Amino acid sequence: MAWAFKVPLARYKPHLSMVLAQIGYTILYFFVEASFNQGLNPHVYVTYRYILAGLLMSPFAYFLERKSRPKMTVAMFLELFLLSLIGVGFTMNMYYASLRYTSPTFVASVFNTVSILTFVVAVILRMEVVNVRSPRGIAKILGTLTSLAGVTIITLYKGPAVHSLSTAPIHMERLPSVHENLVKGSILTIASCTSWALWFIMQAVTLKKYPAQLSLTAWMNCIGGGQSAVFAVFLQHKPKAWSINMFSIRFWTITYSGIVCSGIFIFIQFWCMKEKGPVFVSMFSPLATVMVAISAYFVLGEKLYVGRILGGVLVIIGLYLLLWGKDRDQAYINTQEQPSSHCHGLEGTDKEDLTSGEKEVP
Repeated sequence: MAWAFKVPLARYKPHLSMVLAQIGYTILYFFVEASFNQGLNPHVYVTYRYILAGLLMSPFAYFLERKSRPKMTVAMFLELFLLSLIGVGFTMNMYYASLRYTSPTFVASVFNTVSILTFVVAVILRMEVVNVRSPRGIAKILGTLTSLAGVTIITLYKGPAVHSLSTAPIHMERLPSVHENLVKGSILTIASCTSWALWFIMQAVTLKKYPAQLSLTAWMNCIGGGQSAVFAVFLQHKPKAWSINMFSIRFWTITYSGIVCSGIFIFIQFWCMKEKGPVFVSMFSPLATVMVAISAYFVLGEKLYVGRILGGVLVIIGLYLLLWGKDRDQAYINTQEQPSSHCHGLEGTDKEDLTSGEKEVP
């Protein structure tokens, strides 16, 4: 009886891991919002976060993967340098800078485009194959289009506001300068989402050459933290901006994001990407949007708009349509890999799939 529950649990372990990661990222949104309202510079935050994560992950990576990780070459180091530059130097700095000019709900909403962009790029690069003649291929296309419709509604249509809770347990006061430039914040958000999608694709490519997830996490955090430090020094010369008081909200934000988000969750993300691919990982990002919106409404008393509710529902429907299609893809691949009589000749729909040019890859 106990064995009967092991198979489903193992099968959905990547799904549960990504849901856990999205819950953690939702908590991070409000930590960062509170810290920025108290004057924490976004570029200083990114620098401290990734340096801390790199320092903490390096010993584990060194000892646990000492015999299994590939040899570091000049070419591989340059690839990791580029991966870190896109993922941390560009993506994270633009992303958190945009949060300073907008709000957690807005940034989380626009962030949903990452999953769509990742899917499109993966299809172009033939890392993701879509067969329009099969139900699983149609589900992936419909899922992408439905999510895109939901993101569009969230971004462009507010609609009537749902009455906010007057008894919200937390009231967060924002600095007047935080939302002074919505246009600038929107441009930074869109740019960061584009580079984030490319980052997901590059991670999948690098993982094939360097499959040691702990070491890859440590390398990316250390290199990215160093790159961000150079960038931050050019933009922020005041020593006061680099001063972090112990046990303040800034301290806890950097500690939580460095250890949990850039350490544990990035490692989980690499593992899930190795198991399921970059599109699978990116498609869970819309969950954070719904969680942020609900949390902001119940905890902070922020207004919740009908447009965001409708868009969120469409995004979730699209997410699960695409996940269903990918799950059917995996089942199809497993069927083809099993030694059976159809190895000598395929008939029916399976043969159609192969002859139509659908070369399925994990």
